[in-house]
Amino acid sequence: MDAFYASVEQRDRPDLRGRPVIVGASPGGRGVVSAASYEARTFGVRSAMPISRAVRLCPQGVYLPVDMDKYQRVSTEIMAILREFSPLVEPLSVDEAFLDLAGTEALFGPPAETVRAIKTRIRAETGLTASAGLAANKFVAKVASDLRKPDGLVIVPPGTEAGFLAPLPVERVWGVGRVLAEALAGMGIATIGQLQGIPASTLERRFGEHGRHLHELAFGRDDRAVEPSTAAKSIGAETTFGVDCRDPEQIRRTLRRHAERVARQLREERLAAARVTLKLRYADFRTLTRSHTGDPTRDGLELYRRALTLLDREAVREPVRLIGLSASGLGPGEQGQLPLLDPGAVRRDRLGPVVDRLTERFGEGTLRPASLLPRRSGRE
Repeated sequence: MDAFYASVEQRDRPDLRGRPVIVGASPGGRGVVSAASYEARTFGVRSAMPISRAVRLCPQGVYLPVDMDKYQRVSTEIMAILREFSPLVEPLSVDEAFLDLAGTEALFGPPAETVRAIKTRIRAETGLTASAGLAANKFVAKVASDLRKPDGLVIVPPGTEAGFLAPLPVERVWGVGRVLAEALAGMGIATIGQLQGIPASTLERRFGEHGRHLHELAFGRDDRAVEPSTAAKSIGAETTFGVDCRDPEQIRRTLRRHAERVARQLREERLAAARVTLKLRYADFRTLTRSHTGDPTRDGLELYRRALTLLDREAVREPVRLIGLSASGLGPGEQGQLPLLDPGAVRRDRLGPVVDRLTERFGEGTLRPASLLPRRSGRE
């Protein structure tokens, strides 16, 4: 979908059409932009940008809070339209999905005609525009879908993937962020075509297994199937401090709260997580992530201990703007060797669902770890 949150707001409020609309944090706050209309983008406003910078770039913009319930309702309508054309729909988020059209020609005609029909249906039924990429695999289709927004359609015929990708910047390759892009630039690689010219063995020596994956994607090779399952791949929580935090104790207490919140959601989904990831963003917006993989767990204390180990390794000495914890490597909740974690692990595993039921009945904070209780002067 094109500038989804902002486009929904412009659809529902005709007075906003043609005006720069920015959906996200409060203009006076410390959060980020969730979506920017195309009018706002002409001023340089982009999603994930600090809201304070957006205000400086576009002070005349209309700033609106995120209304996730509304966006989710519209998303449900759009996904229902997609499923009328194929049962193989893999949502990536509320406003994006992969659709496998293989075998639908007898019903809807050639894939290109089908994609045009889908775009027409979405616009007719929701009043919103969508951009699409049509290709032989997920990676190339995703790249294509981003190239002619808004209301675009880019078709990449099978066999032309490498030539299609060659002139594009290397950042278009999945997994190439700022750090990896800088490393590739140091090798003289700025475009995907230049990446194609590097032997896979060289990339693998430089970047490990990820290097071989980069080589495959550079030529547009991606054999992953469209997976209609919508199971969560990770569960997380994060906080942006109102004032950059220098207090190690406050940082730890915030991390502990996140661990309990993530653990509760794991139990609700009957899942356990093998991988814990710590996210830190400093006052200058530098962001780092560190991960640990161990036995699957849904225990808040164990999640916290693993995240705290990662935090302690960083020896944080700078003000922290944001801290987050996420759990991935998800599997059935009964996995894991609970007795091996610590003597209280089995007891906590049994206690967790009881706490969840009390929280659901009486509200957040009904029961919580003693370390999260308000501190009183003169007491530990």
